[in-house]
Amino acid sequence: MASRDHGDPGDAPSVPPPLSAVANSVRPSAAEEARTIAASTNTGTLATLTADGDPWASFVTYGLLGGAPVLCVSNLAEHGRNLAADPRASIAIVAPQRESDPLASGRVTLAGAVEAPTGDERVAAREAHLSAVAAAKYYIDYSDFSLWVLRVQRVRWVGGYGRMDSATGEDYAAAAPDPVSPHADGAIVHLNNDHADALVAMAKTFGGYPDTTAATCTGADRYGLDLRVVTERGIAYTRIGYAGPIDSIDELRSATVELTHRARQA
Repeated sequence: MASRDHGDPGDAPSVPPPLSAVANSVRPSAAEEARTIAASTNTGTLATLTADGDPWASFVTYGLLGGAPVLCVSNLAEHGRNLAADPRASIAIVAPQRESDPLASGRVTLAGAVEAPTGDERVAAREAHLSAVAAAKYYIDYSDFSLWVLRVQRVRWVGGYGRMDSATGEDYAAAAPDPVSPHADGAIVHLNNDHADALVAMAKTFGGYPDTTAATCTGADRYGLDLRVVTERGIAYTRIGYAGPIDSIDELRSATVELTHRARQA
């Protein structure tokens, strides 16, 4: 059988394994990650099928009704005609850029079938789209525009290199966007600039890398921190979970202070 690895050319850096158990590596599920990315922006790339069965990609705006994307598209546009003829569709959504390498950023594909909302759902869908796309007020009620709700059946989340997972439409609908990560940039900068020693202590005590010489926080969410650690064996990545989930960015400071105290006492 052919090898399924990347065909290492021989000079790729190796990632040192942890030397001890990671104390608490809990992190958001793929469904939660997907909901967070979907809520972080209002644009995506919509994939529809032409009359000939060919794939057709279009840049679109959307709002969210729960987690379901609400599209407002012209019936004269090719993707509008495609949806009217074949409801199968998917939308690819890219998280706001944080990394210099675009492929290191998070993205999600939501796949399913569109439906035209009716009754009270149509009212809610219209408001959901308008709340996300203010400019839609100029065309949303035109007769040649249609509202579509994408009923998500399948989810594929990619969090960057080596981080990916799938989720069902049901899990996606039941999940909620993370309340911390979209607001955590300032806190991450503060941790890295003013509390680098605390991050090293966390990595040594809880992250499985007692040989850490430097640590950088690369992400924060309701469950914990992502760290990039430097050791004499090379560079690795680890996860530091809080004592318990937090529900807002205002709780991040107390959660990280608690981690620091426990790490230093240990």
